[in-house]
Amino acid sequence: MTTNPAERLVDLLDLEQIEVNIFRGRSPQESLQRVFGGQVAGQALVAAGRTTEGDRPVHSLHAYFLRPGIPGVPIVYQVERVRDGRSFTTRRVTAVQQGRTIFNLTASFHKPEEGSFEHQLPPAREVPDPESLPNVTDEIRAHLGALPEQLERMARRQPFDIRYVDRLRWETEEVEDAEPRSAVWMRAVGPLGDDPLVHTCALTYASDMTLLDAVRIPVEPLWGPRGFDMASLDHAMWFHRPFRADEWLLYDQESPIAVGGRGLARGRIYDREGQLVVSVVQEGLFRKLG
Repeated sequence: MTTNPAERLVDLLDLEQIEVNIFRGRSPQESLQRVFGGQVAGQALVAAGRTTEGDRPVHSLHAYFLRPGIPGVPIVYQVERVRDGRSFTTRRVTAVQQGRTIFNLTASFHKPEEGSFEHQLPPAREVPDPESLPNVTDEIRAHLGALPEQLERMARRQPFDIRYVDRLRWETEEVEDAEPRSAVWMRAVGPLGDDPLVHTCALTYASDMTLLDAVRIPVEPLWGPRGFDMASLDHAMWFHRPFRADEWLLYDQESPIAVGGRGLARGRIYDREGQLVVSVVQEGLFRKLG
């Protein structure tokens, strides 16, 4: 049985093909109320990519989370081959669980070509190197003395090393006047192989892990008891340059607005050389508990 979390992630993304355009993905039995959204998005993108020739990297995806997935129940991914053009390929994926649609994704693949010009925005600020920062598990363990059993089990299965650029805040007073911004370094905890689609789908998985933090930062500490129930509503990504998800990537995140029970977050993902490799936008639902 595979015990390395990175290998487990690769296995999770390795879908079973049960028909020409139909795939089945595992959904681990976790102690969570719903299937992690990044898992569904990553698996759906694998299904889309498996129906292409493989010579066109994905350049964008747009997705909606329609219903919460049930942990432990397989998910079936149905792919519609919308378009196969000279430069672009388009796929639409519907994720079905127990006969109900839980997720929709549209992905576009682009034949690589030379551009006539280039520009990019640099990271918003200078940040410490990831090696100088504690990973989030160690930071929580240092504050609490020891991880609760449930968190300890989750930490052992975590496929990504996450390191917050700013120290975690634990008290409500610490978040007063805080700007809705967050930044983390992230990378897979082990090698992911050399298939570019695996790295793209792994980062799609990871992109849903911390993005909505930026919405919560001015309201409540990121760790400890939560005052809000939150769920991803939609998710969009644009892939600009090749990257490896098992090398350090800086995820610079901000929330331009939260209103009407919904919060918008956007992120820019850079490699160690400061090249912008991926852009992300997500909206989440936030409802006060109690």
